[in-house]
Amino acid sequence: MKESNFITFLNNKQFGARLGSFGLAVFLWLFVVSNNNYSTIINIPIEVRNLNERKKAYKKEIPQTAKVRFKGKGRSIIKTLLLKDFVKDFKLVIDLDRISEEYNFYLNDYYNRYPQKVSIPSAFELHYVEVVYPDSIYISLDEYMVKNVPIKTKIVINPTPGYIKVGKPSLDSSLVTIAGAKNVIQSIDYINTVNDTFDNIDIPFNKTVALERMNNTLIEYSFLKINYSQDIQAISERIITGVPVLIKNNLEGLVVRKNPSTVSLTIVGGINYIADIEPSDIIVSIDFTYLWSPKKQFYEPKIVVPDQIISWKDLTPRNIELAVAKESD
Repeated sequence: MKESNFITFLNNKQFGARLGSFGLAVFLWLFVVSNNNYSTIINIPIEVRNLNERKKAYKKEIPQTAKVRFKGKGRSIIKTLLLKDFVKDFKLVIDLDRISEEYNFYLNDYYNRYPQKVSIPSAFELHYVEVVYPDSIYISLDEYMVKNVPIKTKIVINPTPGYIKVGKPSLDSSLVTIAGAKNVIQSIDYINTVNDTFDNIDIPFNKTVALERMNNTLIEYSFLKINYSQDIQAISERIITGVPVLIKNNLEGLVVRKNPSTVSLTIVGGINYIADIEPSDIIVSIDFTYLWSPKKQFYEPKIVVPDQIISWKDLTPRNIELAVAKESD
């Protein structure tokens, strides 16, 4: 064994011995002090019981834990600190059985009167002394209310250049059920999704998004996530032929003949969307009462295309000839 390796070996041995000595010292110290009596402050959960959840709800949040002073032997305190988070029966209980609307629980008075509501597992061998914090808990109740409200989306989709959003975004549900204290629930008109932006999207978008939680954590939601979908299509063009020309607001007693009676035009939009467009989906019209003049022969029609079409162009022909005559008797 080289000298340097030998020195390292000795140092490691010495460190291990020191660590072992320290552990033995701690063990002996615990053994000595574990039979002594001590007091300590421990955080324990607060459990509120007998709230009629179908009729009543909390107006305000209540503390979830309390700082409580206990006394006991050292070994009992050490055991409690190690196991308290794994034992459900270690808690303070507040009973709302006789509370109609509001009550201020002064905790030390309450648990002095009802010591059985301080739940301590017998294995912990601790004795309750007092509640250190909070000194009181104010319970305020309201009528329980359930309400369906619409979901508003705050998701922004930015397609890749050359692509377009087609149609409105789709959600698994347009409504979410919320419940809680009436004075809070009745003031809520809608729930938003979280605010998020997705850029350079060139395929149909589908993602589970979270609902935006209100500041009041006491509000219950029927669900907290929803599936959001948005169709994304490549931009393309298509020529539509045989689109009928309509005459609006014809005057009684007159016959109006159109030449031609149909037109063609090019539409621009999502490639799959425009593939399903029919000539009857496009409105080409001339308002006779508003436009007609005996001195005028050709008229430019008004074009109305479905909302999802980006634009139209190349109307053929651009103008329609109108021939007007009186109806024969």
